[in-house]
Amino acid sequence: MYFKSFYNQYLSQASYLIGCQKTGEALIMDPIRDLTQYIEVADQEGFRITAAAETHIHADYASGIRDVAQKLNATIYVSGEGDESLGYRNMPDTTQFVKQDDVISIGHIKLKVLHTPGHTPESISFLLTDEGGGATVPMGLFSGDFLFVGDIGRPDLLEKAVQVHGSTEIGAKQMYQSIEMAKSLPDHIQIWPGHGAGSPCGKSLGAIPMSTLGYEKQTNWAFNQPDEATFIKQLTTDQPAPPHHFAQMKYINQHGFDLYKPYVVYPSTTEETLAFDLRDKEAFHGGHKAGTINIPYHQNFINQIGWYLDYEKDIQLIGDRETVQMATHTLQLIGYDRVSSYQLPKTETMTTSIESGEITGQEKNILDVRNNAEWQSGHYAQAVHIPHGQLLKAEIPFAKDEPLYVHCQSGVRSSIAIGILEHKGYTNIINIKNGYNQN
Repeated sequence: MYFKSFYNQYLSQASYLIGCQKTGEALIMDPIRDLTQYIEVADQEGFRITAAAETHIHADYASGIRDVAQKLNATIYVSGEGDESLGYRNMPDTTQFVKQDDVISIGHIKLKVLHTPGHTPESISFLLTDEGGGATVPMGLFSGDFLFVGDIGRPDLLEKAVQVHGSTEIGAKQMYQSIEMAKSLPDHIQIWPGHGAGSPCGKSLGAIPMSTLGYEKQTNWAFNQPDEATFIKQLTTDQPAPPHHFAQMKYINQHGFDLYKPYVVYPSTTEETLAFDLRDKEAFHGGHKAGTINIPYHQNFINQIGWYLDYEKDIQLIGDRETVQMATHTLQLIGYDRVSSYQLPKTETMTTSIESGEITGQEKNILDVRNNAEWQSGHYAQAVHIPHGQLLKAEIPFAKDEPLYVHCQSGVRSSIAIGILEHKGYTNIINIKNGYNQN
């Protein structure tokens, strides 16, 4: 058997290619929209990609499952479990809908379907046995967003991102039952999850790319709760708000979307669209075009810019040509194909910054852009709280010409907030560059 994992750091997402070396057939598990990496590896190793499978309808990136069917004429396997109204729509003719205990064969590799609801109602996992290698016991589990290293999938995205009322409680109960089922599987099997650290699909995902079920049974909190009620409380408490693009991802992955097609972004002097500066916050504060929003192109790029994308409107990027092109490709992985142009950085406006220790307590206007949990753990008495992801559409209760002090926890989100405030016409912004200091 051939096995290779692929990891996209901007999506914190893992996908896999497995192949039967006796027959030359290969399957992609949870493909992203751009299939290039899978095709290149398959060609190098002498495999034909004849199939792809998906663990659930993703909410955090654009799936490539339909691209596999239509570009490679391959059979694709998706879940036929769960609520029909929340299931797949407009699927290609080569689609096979699979349910609990169904078996998929890729040459002499067997994938047994396990229904593991909780993160989503239709969520399935795939138990792999390498029969071509002589095995009669399973080797590992493609667990998708059911089971991660050190954590499990959150059950609240349908309710928070898609407004399916009551689905959090239902999903949490289903997840408890899925974990109880997993306890009966053998300890030796490897766990091949769909995400790693940095993904918003769980609270505390580990950075290790894979694990074993035996290890997770000992160390993962979800396997060590005394009862269902305690489990549900732990699972549903303090889940962060999902970025706005999650609702769009859920819709296009359920109903279908344009096939992936790369495109080149060209420079332009036009400044009519919302613009995002891709440089780090230090460079941004040193000089930038007023009203541009600072979203550095690094590992957290998608989780930040996802709050501000309107899939019906174009955006412009600011940065060097190579970085812009990479960021454009990354945006395509969440189904956003509307980067209209780019500009090189400008140094028209410098940010006024102070240290948190310089706050006297007498400041009239302080804006706290941290998340709810951070705010509840402590804040300046006179501060107004608006999480940064809400700023673009929120009513901000300050005069636009008065001094306005802005802070987050460490300085990254306040940099984003400064550009949004400038975009809204605020002219006297002071950045508390090292964030909130409880002392």
